[in-house]
Amino acid sequence: MTSVHTSAEGRTARAAGPPEPSGAPGGPLEPSERPIVWSMLSRALSVPLILGLVCFLPAVIAAQPGSGVRDTAYWLQLVLTCYAGARLATMILSTRRRLLQGVFWMFVYIAMGVAPFAQVVIGQTPTPMVGPRQDLVTAIAMVLVGCAAYDLGALLASRRPLRRRTASPRSWGPALAHPVRLLVAVAFAASAFYGLKLGGPAVFFSSRQEISETVAASGVAAEGSNVGSAFLKGFGQVPALLALLLYTRRLATSYRARRTPATVLVWVALAALNLVVNNPISNARYWFLTVLMAFVFTALPSSAAVYRTVLATGVVGALVVFPYADKFRYDDEGQRPAQSASVFEPLVTKDYDQMVMFANGISWVDTRGHTYGRQLTGSALFFVPRAVWSGKPEDTGVRVGQWMGLRMTNLSAPLWTEFWVDAGAVGMIGGMALIGYTAARTDRRYALAVTRAGPGPGSVLAIAAPLIAGYTFILLRGPLLQAAGKLAIAALCLLLISTFRGQRAKRRRR
Repeated sequence: MTSVHTSAEGRTARAAGPPEPSGAPGGPLEPSERPIVWSMLSRALSVPLILGLVCFLPAVIAAQPGSGVRDTAYWLQLVLTCYAGARLATMILSTRRRLLQGVFWMFVYIAMGVAPFAQVVIGQTPTPMVGPRQDLVTAIAMVLVGCAAYDLGALLASRRPLRRRTASPRSWGPALAHPVRLLVAVAFAASAFYGLKLGGPAVFFSSRQEISETVAASGVAAEGSNVGSAFLKGFGQVPALLALLLYTRRLATSYRARRTPATVLVWVALAALNLVVNNPISNARYWFLTVLMAFVFTALPSSAAVYRTVLATGVVGALVVFPYADKFRYDDEGQRPAQSASVFEPLVTKDYDQMVMFANGISWVDTRGHTYGRQLTGSALFFVPRAVWSGKPEDTGVRVGQWMGLRMTNLSAPLWTEFWVDAGAVGMIGGMALIGYTAARTDRRYALAVTRAGPGPGSVLAIAAPLIAGYTFILLRGPLLQAAGKLAIAALCLLLISTFRGQRAKRRRR
């Protein structure tokens, strides 16, 4: 009697789906995620991983020769680096895949932790700091507070249970991608138009500088406005990527799709199309990183080992590979020479200007005052041309760069800066808490979407979450006005092909 009762309970539990642990922002646990071998391996790796991220790398940076001063900024930056390293180690060692949260902490550890710490130690920054040293202290402290607010938002999300959606005909089930062939047609048509405007596919294998010059000469972009060029690039690249991700998920999760020659041929054609329009030669490194990460997480959605490998190797790639991956950004005469003999020279002379630009943003606000939502409004209404909205705000990084008197104003404006410029410390704390809450809820929904009990190969969230995870680097780096275009185009494409299980069930009965 006891065994029969237990068997019935097991069947009932399996029918209800995998249980969701309380307080786990990553979603339900899968039995395959907790093998004995990985448990032993994770315990063996946890100590060196934590020591490496939290202790060893900061200690190596602190021992570098330089003219940096061991003041309040130095110690706050060290605390921020260790805090971000500990949180990143937690994400890597977690038994649950937390895509958005893991990428967030990887960015914070590298761009707001390790790189600025090297700059403080060596005494050199990629962009000059025009304000007093106290503004840098404030910037580091506010980033630390913002990270704590992000963690608080994620904690609140973990305490709120997910409402399970039923698949009854009257319910609004999870979003599913239904007319995928429509997106494929849009992808090929938009990419073909993009290629024709640039003069053919050969230009995609030249350099980013030549791409920009060709787009400017094509007449798409009006004088003083980048809306036309943004739409041209966005529609030429984003639909092709989304179509590839949808077909990749179909092949990865459906045996029948892998046995269908037409599906395989479409995937091959989409892969070739993306090799042209989304290759690493003529595209920004952050965008190619988005493409690569979205593809990997879509092709291997349930692999915890892949998730941990991406986060762990991402740190090494950001330190070693990423600073040198802009070989094709300019022509040969436009390459920038190295200026420091330190082993951490790429961190102080190239790309990681986020912390110093936050400090410059604080100095700019002290001079001009807060914009009270104007910058974020301009980012939300990015599609409005300046010919229609004459007072449309420019990128936050551009405005700060112009105030600094720099000729090159293609500067970053990290998300902390955007919130600070518009709403000060209160707005920054609230904004980061909201982002942490949203990221944790999305991670939990994604964990449900990629399980066997999820909505299947056509799940829109299973495509959107990896794409957003990769695009998080661009959103966090900023400026938002530049980043909003492709994100909005991706949302529009997904909305175009999204349907709901309840609606489809109704149509079948008619």
